[in-house]
Amino acid sequence: MNRAARGLGIWKQLEPFAHEKRAEADAMLGRIAVDGPLAASDVAGSRASKGMWVWSEAKHALEWLFWADLVATTHRRGSFERVYDLPERVLPRAVLDLPTPNGMDARRALLARSAEALGLATADDLRDYYRIPAADVRLPLQQLVEEGTLIPVRVRGWTQQAYLHRHARAGRKIEGTALLSPFYPLVWHRPRTERLFGFRYRLEIYTPAHKREHGYYVLPFLLDGALVARVDLKADRKAGALVVQRAHVEPDAPGHTTERLIEELRLMASWLGLSPLAAAPAAAIDPLLAGLRADS
Repeated sequence: MNRAARGLGIWKQLEPFAHEKRAEADAMLGRIAVDGPLAASDVAGSRASKGMWVWSEAKHALEWLFWADLVATTHRRGSFERVYDLPERVLPRAVLDLPTPNGMDARRALLARSAEALGLATADDLRDYYRIPAADVRLPLQQLVEEGTLIPVRVRGWTQQAYLHRHARAGRKIEGTALLSPFYPLVWHRPRTERLFGFRYRLEIYTPAHKREHGYYVLPFLLDGALVARVDLKADRKAGALVVQRAHVEPDAPGHTTERLIEELRLMASWLGLSPLAAAPAAAIDPLLAGLRADS
């Protein structure tokens, strides 16, 4: 299931709390006002989740309040569960006192922020940054061009119209390594990642195991400004080891990629408190990686 379909499915589950179930949402809001911050698991009788997208009624009510800006989130617990409270107890007074912009002004401001963050982007890139519906982009984008905030440009190899933010400057050469979360901005919007780096990346958590190309929870490897490899990792707490379940190196990756990747993996294992690093047979893409043992 792609992100758009999943988001639409969740909204359909929340929408009743704006109408026929509004009294339940208001009761939840009243409880937060009196009792203070709470999470879905704090609500008596709330059904435990059976999966990431299977929510209790309490969770649905809280998420609708959150999407309606009637509550804010204070933090997440160790289980990644959101804790909700009234906005006036979470946000600074200076933020609360700001006037609420109308829809057009808000979308224009969000698109401008997207452009400043991305530097060079297509309309779809800009829209995706703050998850703005495609139908709501054309007019504010046109206004940003007319006022000079965005400059229409063409990029060699791109079929779509691109836009350059007026404050964008050519970046410095980047050196260094990093393993990227699937939710890191550099790889979050997959079409942009593919256009910029020639790196096709998909999160295969929802893909049946036998159909996965690269693994369950795959982290791209960034080396000196290029995406050159990807690894599927598992923290084996019982063995105290970080296990490389699968690994893939891009065809045009530099020759020292695997060596630098192993250095980064050992660093990750260290800060996870998993000092050994091991590679499963399926990950043996290189003599260096194939030689890893649980005591390495």
